[in-house]
Amino acid sequence: MAAQPYQKPPGALRSDARGNRERILTAAREAYGLHGIDVPMAAIARRAKVGVATLYRRFPTRAALVSEAFAEQLAHCAAVLDEGLADPDPWRGFCSVVEKVCMMQAADRGFTEAFLAQFPEHAEYAEKRARAEEGLALLIRRAKDDGRLRPDFHVHDITLLMLANCGATTGAGDDAPAASRRLVAYLLQSFRAGAAAPLPPPAPLGLGRIPVQVTAGAPRSRSGAPSVPDGNCERSGQAPPTRPEGP
Repeated sequence: MAAQPYQKPPGALRSDARGNRERILTAAREAYGLHGIDVPMAAIARRAKVGVATLYRRFPTRAALVSEAFAEQLAHCAAVLDEGLADPDPWRGFCSVVEKVCMMQAADRGFTEAFLAQFPEHAEYAEKRARAEEGLALLIRRAKDDGRLRPDFHVHDITLLMLANCGATTGAGDDAPAASRRLVAYLLQSFRAGAAAPLPPPAPLGLGRIPVQVTAGAPRSRSGAPSVPDGNCERSGQAPPTRPEGP
């Protein structure tokens, strides 16, 4: 019987295509970690040493690239929240989530922006943030009911904490992890119930209010969004017109 020709399994990539994909993801993680997730797609293509058309064939939108680049970290963040909620000690669970999330923020600027970014065309992101806010609200309620989290603590105070941590770690350079640990320890002590004095009302800050940072000196539009020099396709995150090119 004649041998049947080999057929590539559906969805499988050739080795050169797999190599391009991994180079793109590595370049994206490095660039996002250094400069935030507003790095232009063309700059990531240059860093990965692939053509722009190749990048857009693999990842048609910026949201698709960001999601894939940080898939492992996003899963870890969800696991941290689940572990905190599963802890039989509500105060310890609350403290553990705050400490771990702030350390993730200090260690990888790109990840924090990826998790908190708003991509209207990517419903999965909105779902993840909604689940995070629901989980945080439950974590806070458990710690309050246990009597060890001050009763006037608000879920928006988590955003306030992350804003403070963002400022401390951005200015601390290589000492960002130590700065984050010190700041968080101070704040957790202030969150304890007990002899705390009354506070002003909470600021209406949801997770979407965490700022997305851009490279120092990058121009911003009047709306506050960074002005990207690589054309309208870069600003929208949509693929530019493609031309024939290698995988």
